[in-house]
Amino acid sequence: MPTIVVEVMPKAELLDPAGKAVAGALHRLGHVAISDVRIGKRFELHVDGEVDAALLATVEQLAADMLSNGVIEDVISVHVSGAGVAGETR
Repeated sequence: MPTIVVEVMPKAELLDPAGKAVAGALHRLGHVAISDVRIGKRFELHVDGEVDAALLATVEQLAADMLSNGVIEDVISVHVSGAGVAGETR
């Protein structure tokens, strides 16, 4: 069963307080090589049947309209994970 994965992140120019808190905790634990953390969202949409270009386009529109807040977030990626992509050879 294929899965369409949608990744959403806060816009780069906006503060990410949760990411700053995690970065601070990592530094306190001695992980000083990690300079920044950004926290986003990941959606996994399980699909019955094959994923074709039309379905991917629909999901991209859903990601922009419903799964993200365009004012403060960017849709970073929409991709297929798993078998069942139309035209895919394994």
